Formats: sequence, structure tokens, C-alpha cells
Amino acid sequence: MKVLVIGGGGREHAIAWRLAKSPRVEALYVTPGNPGIADCATCVDGAGGWLETAASLGVDLTVVGPEASLVAGVVDEFRASGRKIIGPTKAAAQLEGSKAFSKAFLERTRIPTAAAVTVDDLELAKKHLGDFGYPVVLKADGLAAGKGVIIAANEAEALDALTKLPRGRLVIEEFLTGEEVSFIVLADGERAWALEATQDHKTLLDGDLGPNTGGMGAYCDGRIISRTQAASIMETVIRPTLDGMIAEGIPYTGFLYAGLMMTAAGPKVLEFNCRLGDPETQALMHRMDSDLVDTLVDGAEVRWKTDPSVCVVMAAHGYPAQVRTGDPIEGLPYCEGSVFHAGTRAGALGGVETAGGRVLGVTASGPDLPSAIANVYRDVARIRFDGMQFRTDIGKKGLARW
Repeated sequence: MKVLVIGGGGREHAIAWRLAKSPRVEALYVTPGNPGIADCATCVDGAGGWLETAASLGVDLTVVGPEASLVAGVVDEFRASGRKIIGPTKAAAQLEGSKAFSKAFLERTRIPTAAAVTVDDLELAKKHLGDFGYPVVLKADGLAAGKGVIIAANEAEALDALTKLPRGRLVIEEFLTGEEVSFIVLADGERAWALEATQDHKTLLDGDLGPNTGGMGAYCDGRIISRTQAASIMETVIRPTLDGMIAEGIPYTGFLYAGLMMTAAGPKVLEFNCRLGDPETQALMHRMDSDLVDTLVDGAEVRWKTDPSVCVVMAAHGYPAQVRTGDPIEGLPYCEGSVFHAGTRAGALGGVETAGGRVLGVTASGPDLPSAIANVYRDVARIRFDGMQFRTDIGKKGLARW
């Protein structure tokens, strides 16, 4: 089987790394890829278009990483040409592509979520800022690479947030308390196969402080939620979502990521993403103990190693604001776990250098969560580039369960 992965970040590196282990894959291509991906797959530029690239390479299966490609309708394009591709249609991808669509869908299907109001202009936003008290959550309507959400502690911060978020439609939402969980399933329109729960760390600084980012790390551990909680999520969130999308004439296929808050009243949906998470995928792929192709093609259940896995993102100078690129990266050959490349490029004098905000996803496992954390930070300490940023507490909130 020939497989194509669309994307060039850490998520796509992890997907390619796992696919490369399948005996069913005879050729693996990634477009556009990156220097790390080139170690396990053939990187192609795809300048002629994704569908044209897939056709010219004769691929049998395409896996889409980035949300922008899905929201733009790549799945519709492939299906119209009779090519197998993993992902939702453009219409179904609105669950991530539009915060307003997603919130309205949750409300009309009675899926547990935070109370909210959607506004279309700045003056109306100011009028409704205090509807749910403070803190309050402000969400820009549209794709924002994981950075279109601001939590404002008071009215002054909320008014300041309005100047920073993109102008246009805005969702003003009740702030929920509890523990966040990333719950991802693979759906075929009617059925869903759940992956292990993960926890993302969205903010830049230790202790969940600082600005929101695309994700500074994640861990995957079978103790994050219980089997009872997983069953509840499938019953109250995933099943109603699939049924609701069928009822609206847009069945959901591909990976569906439910960002949840585990509240005292049960799981509530914070957001939907129409693809695998980043950096959750790095931790998931590292912990997977079965053939990913079997799941994607045949719907086989995923098997998991008992060892927890942890991914620590190493970000560039200035991230998540103005990012500096071109800093040489040292120490990669000395790492014992997996280092998934995200924002890297070939260096002018050899080696690799920084080329984006989130540069690397250093990932490791261990027989228990404390060991996995120790192992990943041992590798982090081996890597050097000027201006590097990383959190030192990834996975530590899970230690209370051990």
C-alpha cells in the first residue's frame, strides 16, 4: 500500500513515524514534510496540488494532518475523484472551522457545553461581556491555530482581549471549572473508535500561566480518565454528535477531537477539532501498540502499551508572538526517545535550524508516569538552540493519580 500524509508539522511527523512501522505500507510520502520526517518517509513538495500529487504517486490512502486543509475541502476533492482519504468533508469540518457553528450545533443537539452567546460586532460584544460573570472565555470564530481563545479574569482584561482577537463574529462563553481532557475518536459516519485520553498543556508557562499557544506539551496515560468516564463521554458527547451530524445531512468521518472539561456535573465540550491534536498525536503515536493502517483501513481496535508517554514542545524565541527563525539546533543525535520535528528546516551550514514557532516535540515513555516525565526531560536537556522555550511541568498534573 502507498500512503500519503498531508502536512509538515510535529503531528504529521508522528503519524508518518507510526505508519512507517506498518508492514502493509510499501511506500510512504509526506507533503511538504520536514527534515525529521525525511528520516522515515519521502518528502514531496506537492506544488501541483494534493490531489494531483496523490494521483501522480499512485497512493492508495491519504491521511490529512492540518485543519486548514480539511476546512478548505480536501476530502471532498479526493472523494469526487474516487480516492480514499481520512478526514471530514468541508461541511462537517465546520465543527472546528466555525466556533459559532459548533456552539449552535452543541446547543441544538443538547450536548453538554458551556453557556454562551454569539455576537457579530464589537459593540454587541462589549454589551454581553458580563453575561456569565468572570472569568469569561472569548473565542474568535474561525481557525486560529489554537490561539483564538482568551480567558479574561475581569472586565478590563475582557475589553483588552477584544482588541487582540480578530474582528468579526465572537463567541462569549461561560468559564467552566474542572480538569481538561482531550478525547479523540476515529469515525466512519455512524461508528466511532476511541483513542486513549490525553491532556494538552495550552499555555506558554508552567502552572498553566501565560498566553495560549498551539500546545506546549501533552501526555497519554491510561489513568487520565476511568472506563466509566470514557463510556459517559461516548454516550453523552460522541454518539449524539455523530447522530446529530447524520440528521443534518453531513455525516462525520475521520478524526474527531472533543476538548472536554470534566466538571462536577460530568463532561462538557469546550471545543471540537476536526483532526488529530498537536501535540497530543505525538504522545498517542508513541504509546500505540498496534498497526495504525489496520485501524484506518479496516476499523481495527487500537491496542495500547501500558507505559505512559509524554511530549514536551520546545518552542522558538518569541513564540507565540513574533517568532525568530534560523537558530541552529544541537544535540538531536543524543536523544534516546523520539524527537518529532515541527518547525525545522535544513541549516545553511548543515544540520537543522528553527523555522517556526513550535520547533520540536520531544517524546518519551516509561513504565510509569514519573519515569516517562524523567525520560523526556532527560532528552530535552540534551537539545540546545538559542532562545528555546519549554515548560518544565508537562504531565505533572497526572502524578496525583499514581
